[in-house]
Amino acid sequence: MTGGRLARRTGPLFLAAGVVTLEFAAAVTGFVASSLLPVVTADLDARDDLGLLLAGSTLGLFVALPVASRVLRRLGTRGTLAAGMVAYLGGLALAASARSAWMFALGQFSAGLASGLLAVFGVSAAIRHLDERLRIQVIAVSSAMWILPALAGPAATLGLEQLVGWRWTLLLPVPFVLFGRLMVVRAARGDPPEEGPPRPLARTLLVPLGAAGVVLGGGWWPLTIAGAIVTVAGMIAILPAGTARLRPGTPAALGAMVLFAAGYFGADSLITVLLTSGFQVSLGRAAIVLGAAPLCWAVTSLVATRFTAARRFPAAGLGLTALGTAVLAIALATGGSFAVVLGAWAVGGIGVGLAYPGLYIRATTAGPDGFTAAELATAVITAECLGQLLGRAVGGTLSSSGGLFASYVVFAVALLVSAYAARRAG
Repeated sequence: MTGGRLARRTGPLFLAAGVVTLEFAAAVTGFVASSLLPVVTADLDARDDLGLLLAGSTLGLFVALPVASRVLRRLGTRGTLAAGMVAYLGGLALAASARSAWMFALGQFSAGLASGLLAVFGVSAAIRHLDERLRIQVIAVSSAMWILPALAGPAATLGLEQLVGWRWTLLLPVPFVLFGRLMVVRAARGDPPEEGPPRPLARTLLVPLGAAGVVLGGGWWPLTIAGAIVTVAGMIAILPAGTARLRPGTPAALGAMVLFAAGYFGADSLITVLLTSGFQVSLGRAAIVLGAAPLCWAVTSLVATRFTAARRFPAAGLGLTALGTAVLAIALATGGSFAVVLGAWAVGGIGVGLAYPGLYIRATTAGPDGFTAAELATAVITAECLGQLLGRAVGGTLSSSGGLFASYVVFAVALLVSAYAARRAG
């Protein structure tokens, strides 16, 4: 077998392995950061700067999304990857050596910025090089990559922190990131930069500006709402034309992704609050419900992608998740049991497992619209991440004023509308 044929055969496999590894690295990064937050806060004496500690990586990501396609076009494949890795490693080193909350946030900002740039490159490479069959399997396996970190991540992180301290523990995801990037680079290093009309930079930079208002609002609802409005305006500028109107095809799929992320992740972020304050159960029992949905999501995705009709599941799956979320709201209003809540949220996870792979594929397929891979990659990451941010912001604002029931009604409606949008996506 010649070297060219071998490269053509192994390239997609290396790329798929890289994407899955990076998803695992993202899961590890998330659980390491959340587990270490109390330790970092105490060591840096940053109890009054908690929002700053949390905001760094999020704002870095949202700054990266509007400029990613421009960076790829200007620096090319190798230049973007080199700049991204330098920013990622430098940011983590700065955060790990930080002596103040501002220095830690700046390091996390740099790492988040790099993660956003590299994520757009990785997703666009997958769109260009992996066929639909392999891509949908990669999405399902990537979902399963969150199971082990979710089960063992917090305990392992805190155990390692006791041994070597939080500064070294913060670097735990680095080997996984380096390995994943190596696999992606091996498969896509020869890609030429794509040509396409850039989005207006001034309007797209509304995304990080609005996100800053949301994450730094500190619970002050006028700033949170203003930030959410500005974020939505910037998101409309980044996403392909017709997304806000749910135009059939890829735009409707991206709209469905925004609504799904807002409804599901918003509901998920308040599960422990719902159980501990609404049903007076222990935090340990609440954690069981919290873990049920992602576990059901991962297992269902792995099973669903074995069927050739997996791409047709999104509307039904999102409808099932909307039903599970509505049952949570009803249980909260009528005094339902712990078992009902556990079953409802498990059903919600099953619905996401049915919906997510097919919805993601539709949102990253250009179809007759002619979107470039980089534009689709930026759009799908923007849709999911900003949907999560908006869902959590809306839920946090409503629940802090005593509207926990209203929050779950809003989430259920968002998921129901996302099911409608998924039907329009085809």
